Amino acid sequence: MKVKTILVSQPEPKVENSPYFELMQKHKVKIDFRPFIHIEGVPSKDVRSQKIDLNHFTAIILTSRNAVDHFFRVAEEMRYKVPEDLKYFCQSEAVAFYLQKYVVYRKRKIYVGQKDFVDLSPLIKKYKEEKFLLPASDQLNFDIPQTLNNLKVDWTQAIFYKTVMSDLSDLADVYYDILAFFSPTGIKSLFKNFPDFKQNDTRIAVFGSTTQKEALEHGLRVDIMAPSPEAPSMTMALEKYIAKINKDK
Repeated sequence: MKVKTILVSQPEPKVENSPYFELMQKHKVKIDFRPFIHIEGVPSKDVRSQKIDLNHFTAIILTSRNAVDHFFRVAEEMRYKVPEDLKYFCQSEAVAFYLQKYVVYRKRKIYVGQKDFVDLSPLIKKYKEEKFLLPASDQLNFDIPQTLNNLKVDWTQAIFYKTVMSDLSDLADVYYDILAFFSPTGIKSLFKNFPDFKQNDTRIAVFGSTTQKEALEHGLRVDIMAPSPEAPSMTMALEKYIAKINKDK
């Protein structure tokens, strides 16, 4: 079946030159954006109940922009004055750049990884005498605790925000040719909102092996997979599939 409509389970891109918009123009397909999950902050009293005292830590490990936002939110709610000598270990340049929203860059000790969490290891190991706080979500990648434990550093994980399934009830009678998912929680949200969902002719696109695994465990047929050597991004995987399917029809 020809592809005419796609639902991407993420917020609409804010940049004008998004590959999704190029995909729409090139193949004359309609793409809607709707987050299947969203982030909610954990109240500071619940952070305290995890026995977290921000004064106890000398370094913060930040894995995402959400971690940055919610660390400073909790700090403000706790009336914790962030010291100038606090060290920040950022998983990527994007996270470090985002940190400038809250701190004056040149006055702070900021250490930046390449992309994956393991890239931070040499930097964390160099400062292994520090007391590290990892403000994280309730769905932390398993490799992060493993990496920190292997480094044998003094670190504490605290849940500062949670991944919550969105209410999608208004989509009950809406049909799309392709549904695109980026996390296992997105798949779970689909079935929480629509327990009787039947795939039929709907094509499922997934990003990442954990998302693929969740889809298969829910009995879905995965038609489009990213990343791959030929399609390292979701938009490239969609483009490749649409070009073939729409051409053949």
